This record gives sequence, structure tokens and C-alpha cells, in this order.
Amino acid sequence: MPPMERVAVVGVPMDLGANRRGVDMGPSALRYARLLEQLEDLGYTVEDLGDVPVSLARASRRRGRGLAYLEEIRAAALALKERLAALPEGVFPIVLGGDHSLSMGSVAGAARGRRVGVVWVDAHADFNTPETSPSGNVHGMPLAVLSGLGHPRLTEVFRAVDPKDVVLVGVRSLDPGEKRLLKEAGVRVYTMHEVDRLGVARIAEEVLKHLQGLPLHVSLDADVLDPTLAPGVGTPVPGGLTYREAHLLMEILAESGRVQSLDLVEVNPILDERNRTAEMLVGLALSLLGKRIF
Repeated sequence: MPPMERVAVVGVPMDLGANRRGVDMGPSALRYARLLEQLEDLGYTVEDLGDVPVSLARASRRRGRGLAYLEEIRAAALALKERLAALPEGVFPIVLGGDHSLSMGSVAGAARGRRVGVVWVDAHADFNTPETSPSGNVHGMPLAVLSGLGHPRLTEVFRAVDPKDVVLVGVRSLDPGEKRLLKEAGVRVYTMHEVDRLGVARIAEEVLKHLQGLPLHVSLDADVLDPTLAPGVGTPVPGGLTYREAHLLMEILAESGRVQSLDLVEVNPILDERNRTAEMLVGLALSLLGKRIF
């Protein structure tokens, strides 16, 4: 179990950064999967802080300076950043999404201006900029923004990490521009090729060694899992992590005692089957916060 015994849960019911509607219902699905109750069963004191307000999507606001819903996303992520930054020391924040653009606010807020390591567990790198993005959707850009790349309206308030303190795990879908930016920035990337060749245990140990001494933020996108396990995602990619690979990664990260904040993002109940995807992410969150088989 991480050294923190208090957990604060914050929802961000936002789908403005995504290309398919429905992910705004993710926080409700994760709560319905009994995340809070199961954390209490692990011995945590849990407080649900409710949801960050998010502007409604309007077709007339689809584009703002080349990006979809730029100002609305900025406002929601900024509200999240401020809410997390105001939490007392010793509280472990769990952010429920919502599309992955919210992580601009969660990482920046949890970091509070300090150096942190980021473990981005995702089928995608989310390292596009307005110049490289094929879609203009902001959920494909948050990690770039956090690293200081992207639209100035976003980087001016959300730049929070050194890209060399970022590790990607489970990636299997990259845009050409992202590949170039990731290499130039020095981000460490473990694609599914490395997962298959090296195994999750070795990768997890390498991640911890690479980010040695840093407090860790884990950003967990549901689409890192194989779609046969987690169908409720807007951008599924075949060949993802298995159930045990994902849990082992969370368990080894938990054993380090260095994880201090968590995102659970991109659960889309409209596309899900009997809330399977939300339940999978809740199970992974429990492993990250100390649940063990024996």
C-alpha cells in the first residue's frame, strides 16, 4: 500500500477531447463499479469530491484556433489542476475520466510544481501537437502539452514534466509525427513489441529504475487493454495488454511505494458490455493501491 491512507476521488465527465461521444459517462460507470467501496475495503479513508464542471459540447464551438473545443477543455483541466493542487499533503488523488485530455490538469495539479515521473499506460502516445495531429482532437495531445509541446494556451498552464521523466507502456498505435517528437524529446517508450519480447515484470522494473527516486503519477487509459477484455473504449487497438500483464504492472509499481496519484480514463459506457471495462479499470486501480491475491 502506498504511504498515503486517504484517497480523494474526482470525476471529470468530459468527452470534448475525444472523437466519439459517451466517455463523459465514464466517471459514473467507474463509481458504479464500486471503486470507492472497494478502496474502503482495502483500509483507505475515501472522500468523493464530486465532478469538475465541464461545458456542454456545442457544434458551433467545435473548432478553436485549430483545436476541437480548446477553451472548454482548458477550463475543465484547469479547474481539475486547481482542485488537486489544493488537496492536503498525504492525500492520494484518483481522477475518473472522461477523455485523456483531462490528464493535463491531473498531472500538473498532482505535481504542484515538483519534479514527478509519469507512467503513461496507453495504446496511444497522446504526443501529438496541432501541427502533427490528423484529427485536431485534444485527447491525442495531453502528454505533449505536459512536456511543453503544443498550443500555447495549453502549455502556458499545464507544462509540468520533463519528457525524460515520462515512460509510455503498452503503445501500439503511433502517428508519424508523434514518433519523431517522442524521439526528439527523449521519452522512453515500451510498445507492445517490447512487452512481448521482454515481459511486463522486466519492463516494470526498468520503469522504476529509469524514474528512480521520483514520486510517480500513473495515467491509465482503458484502451491499453486488449479490446476483447475492455470493449468500452472509443479508439480500440487490437493486441493489447492481457488481464494478468496489466495487473502485474500495477502490482510492481505499487510495491515501489512511490505512486502518489492516478488517472482512470477513456471508459465509454455506450460502447461497453455490462460495464466490463469500468470493472477492469477498478480492478487495476485496486492492484495499484495495494490489493494482492495473497
